[in-house]
Amino acid sequence: MSDYKSTLNLPETGFPMRGDLAKREPGMLQRWYADNLYGIIREAKKGKKTFILHDGPPYANGSIHIGHSVNKILKDIIVKSKGMAGYDSPYVPGWDCHGLPIEHKVEQMIGKPGEKVTAAEFRAACRKYAAEQVEGQKADFIRLGVLGDWDRPYLTMDFGTEANIIRALGKIIGNGHLHKGAKPVHWCLDCRSALAEAEVEYYDKTSPSIDVMFNAVDADAVRQAFGVAQVNGPISLVIWTTTPWTLPANRAISLHPEFEYQLIQIEGRALILAKELVESVMKRAGVSEWQVLGECQGAALELQKFQHPFLALESLVVLGDHVTLDAGTGAVHTAPGHGPDDYVIGQKYGIETANPVGPDGTYLPGTWPTLDGVNVFKANDMIVELLKEKGALLHVEKLLHSYPHCWRHKTPIIFRATPQWFISMDQKGLRAQSLKEIKGVQWIPDWGQARIESMVANRPDWCISRQRTWGVPMALFVHKESEELHPDTLALMEKVAQRVEQEGIQAWWDLDPRELMGDDADHYVKVPDTLDVWFDSGSTSYSVVDARPEFGGHAPDLYLEGSDQHRGWFMSSLMISTAMKGKAPYRQVLTHGFTVDGQGRKMSKSIGNTVAPQDVMNKLGADILRLWVASTDYSGEMAVSDEILKRSADAYRRIRNTARFLLANLSGFNPATDLVKPEEMIVVDRWAVGRAQAAQADIVASYENYDFHEVIQRLMQFCSIEMGSFYLDIIKDRQYTAKGDGLARRSCQTALWHIVEALVRWMAPIMSFTADEIWGYLPGERAQYVFTEEWYQGLFGLAEDEALNDAYWAELLKVRGEVNKVIEQARADKRIGGALEATVTLYADPELAAKLQALGNELRFVLLTSGAQVADYALANDEAQQSEGLKGLKIALHKAEGEKCQRCWHYTTDVGQNPEHAEVCGRCYTNVAGDGEQREFA
Repeated sequence: MSDYKSTLNLPETGFPMRGDLAKREPGMLQRWYADNLYGIIREAKKGKKTFILHDGPPYANGSIHIGHSVNKILKDIIVKSKGMAGYDSPYVPGWDCHGLPIEHKVEQMIGKPGEKVTAAEFRAACRKYAAEQVEGQKADFIRLGVLGDWDRPYLTMDFGTEANIIRALGKIIGNGHLHKGAKPVHWCLDCRSALAEAEVEYYDKTSPSIDVMFNAVDADAVRQAFGVAQVNGPISLVIWTTTPWTLPANRAISLHPEFEYQLIQIEGRALILAKELVESVMKRAGVSEWQVLGECQGAALELQKFQHPFLALESLVVLGDHVTLDAGTGAVHTAPGHGPDDYVIGQKYGIETANPVGPDGTYLPGTWPTLDGVNVFKANDMIVELLKEKGALLHVEKLLHSYPHCWRHKTPIIFRATPQWFISMDQKGLRAQSLKEIKGVQWIPDWGQARIESMVANRPDWCISRQRTWGVPMALFVHKESEELHPDTLALMEKVAQRVEQEGIQAWWDLDPRELMGDDADHYVKVPDTLDVWFDSGSTSYSVVDARPEFGGHAPDLYLEGSDQHRGWFMSSLMISTAMKGKAPYRQVLTHGFTVDGQGRKMSKSIGNTVAPQDVMNKLGADILRLWVASTDYSGEMAVSDEILKRSADAYRRIRNTARFLLANLSGFNPATDLVKPEEMIVVDRWAVGRAQAAQADIVASYENYDFHEVIQRLMQFCSIEMGSFYLDIIKDRQYTAKGDGLARRSCQTALWHIVEALVRWMAPIMSFTADEIWGYLPGERAQYVFTEEWYQGLFGLAEDEALNDAYWAELLKVRGEVNKVIEQARADKRIGGALEATVTLYADPELAAKLQALGNELRFVLLTSGAQVADYALANDEAQQSEGLKGLKIALHKAEGEKCQRCWHYTTDVGQNPEHAEVCGRCYTNVAGDGEQREFA
C-alpha cells in the first residue's frame, strides 16, 4: 500500500494550538514597549480626524481591583476600535493624587503634620507615596494590554496640572460663581474636614427617636389661630427628631403651609400635631384619650414663637414645602447650622445659622453646662435625660435607620455649618445652564440622563474648600477685617499659578504675600484652605486636555466610568466646565455597572469572593480577562467568578482554533502571486467572504455603538456556526487533496486569507495579544502591527441577482442539516462508520430539486458524502425518510458503492483505473499526476 501523505496539502503553521497566554503575553509586551508601539500608532494616525476618550483618573492608592480592570479594558477597546475606524485616538491615562486617603496613609507612616513632621515634609511624603502608588498601578494596567502614553501620564499632582487647577478656579471666580458662607456641609469628625457628596455612604445606625414639646410663648394667639376659646394647660407644638444632639442649634420649627394641623387636649396640656399623624403619635406616646379642640392650616401659625425646651431661646414657626407626612408629627425641628433644608429656610427667614459644634464633633464652651466638650453622638442620651427633667419629652424609642457615614472611616458624620467657599448653583445660573447642557450629551445607557438631571436639579451649592494639608491651595487672599477677596484676585491667582508651575503646591505655603502685593500684605491674609479633590479631577478637561498638544485643542468626545460617577466625576466635570466655559466637557458619557460574584453578590474581602485581576492574568492571561469584559453586558452588574472566566476561556479556544485553522491552511500561499480574482473564485468561497463581509458590518456597527458583548456574540456565531460547522468543514477535502497550486485550492486560500485579514482586525481591540500573535503569522507584506490598521476593506460577497446567491446557500445549509440528521442516525444504527461511506438520494419537489441540481456532481462535497443524487419527490420509495424541517424533501441513504480511495477516503467506482496509482480514485489521480480537478461551485 502506497503512502500518499506526501501528495496531500496538509495544514501547517507555527501558530500554536494552545494560547499559553500567561507565559506568552509578557514577552509580547516587552516587544511592544521596546518598539514604542504607542508612538508607532500615533505616527500612523497623524492627520486623521480625532476621537478623544478622556481618562477619569483612578485614585493613586492601593492595588488595582477587578473594577479598575473593567474600566481600563473598556476604554482600551474603544480607543483601539476607534483607531480601526480611521480615527486618531490618543489615550493619556491619569491619576488623582491629592486628598484624604493618601494623607491617612502617610499619617500612619510618619505622623500628622505639625506633630512629628512639618507640613512641608508631610506634603513631600504624600507626593512620594502617590508616585509609588502610580507606578504599581501602572504596571498592572500595562499588563492588561492597555495601550496609552504610559511614559507621560497626567497626574493631578504634576506642577503644571496643579497650576492649571488654580487657573480653573480663577476663571470660575471671574465668571461670578464663587461665594463664601457658613453653610452646613457633610463633616467627618475623624477627618475633621468637609466631605464631598461622593464621599458619603449610607449605613444603618440606631438612634434615639424622640417627640419633643415646645411650649407656646403667646398661648392666646395660638389658641385664636385654631378658633378655640379655652385650653387646659400649656399649648405645645410637638417636633420629632432622630438627632437629639442638634437641639442646642434649634432656632425654628417648620410647618407645611397647606397641611391641616389639629390642637388636641390631653391630660394637663394641649398639643399641636398634623391632623393625619395625630393617631400614630398618640399611639406611640401611649395616650388613649384625647379631644380635638380645633383645626387650622400651617400657614395660620407662621411667625408664632415657641419656647426652646432647655435653652433661653425662642423658636420661630416657619413654613416650608420640605415638611412631609411620611413620619413624625408634621412639625420639623429646624437647626440652620445642621441641615441643608434648615439652612435654606433659615436664610429665607433671616434666622441665625447657629453652630455650637467644634471640628472634632464636641460642643463648644457655652452650649449648656453639662454638654460643653461632649461628643455629639455621646450627648444624645444626655439630651434625652435633660428633656425628661424639663418635662419636654413626649416619647422616646430606639430607631434603626439609614444614616450618612464617611466613605473612608465608615463612621457616622454630621452636618455642620462652617465658613467655606462654594460654587453657587444659582447666583449666575449654573444650575439652569448645566441642565440645558445635559440635554445635548448622549448618555449611555440612556437612563444616565434622568439620573444626573435629578442630581443637578436638587443638589446644593458645591462646597469646594477643604481644611487639608495635601491638596491644591485655593490661592486666595482675603481682607483681615472685611474678609472680602482682594480686588486683584485673578491677577494674584495667575502669579501664584506661575510659581506652582515651577515648584509645585508647596510654593503657595512658602510664599510671603509681600512678594506679590507689597504693603497691601499688611491688610490681607492667605486663605489656608485646599480644594476638594473632586475639583482637581473635575477640571482635567481644562487642566490636561486643553493643555496637552496631542489633543490638538479638541474637547473630549467621551467620558467612561462606573455608574457611581454621575454624582462624582461626571458631575464635578460638568459643573466646572459649565462654570468656566458655559458648556459640557463631553459629547458622550458611558457608564458601566459594578462587578459582582457569580451569585450576584457585591465583591468583599470579608466574604472572600473577590477576583484579583493579577491572579487571572497570571493563570489565564489578560486576553481572557479582556474577553470576559467584552462578553459581559456592562449596562448592568458584571458577574465574574472562576466558572464564568472558564467559560470565557472556552470561547477563546474556539476563536483561537478558528484562527489557527485559517493560518494552517494558508501555508504556501503568497497573496502577491497566488491571489485569485473574485470573479474567478469558486462560488462557495465567494459566499464565505460574503459571510465575513456581513459579519464585519454587524461587528463594526456594534463597536460604534459600544455594544461589545454583541461584537463577541457575532464573532462567535461567525467562527462556530458559519465557518466552523459548515465552510471550514467542507473545504478540507479541497484544501488537502486538490492540486497544490491549482485554482480549486488557491480560490479557497484566497477566501481564507480575506477572512483572516478581517478576523484579526475584529479581534484586535478585545483580544489584543492574540491578534498581534496572529498578525505575525499572516502571509504577505504588511505593517509591523495590526493596531495601526483600519477595518479590512477587501471583502466582497455574492450578488443578489446571481442564481447561487446568499439566499440559495442559506437554503442549501438547511438541506445539509437535514441530511446530517439521517447520516447521524445511520451511524448510530451501525449502517455506516462515517459520512464518506454513504451516498444519498434527495427526493425534492421541483423548485428545490432544480436548486440542488445546480451544483451537479459537486453537491456531494457540500454534503460530505461520497455520492449525492437528486430525484423527483413523487418517486420517493419507502426507505426515503421525510425531512422534519423541509416539507418538500425526502432523503434515502445507501452505503456507497465502489472502493475507498486511499488518498481522499471517498468511495468511488473508479479506484484503480490508473495502474501506476492503483489505490486512488480518478479525481486524486488528476490532482497528483494531472492538471488538477476542476471545481465551480464547492
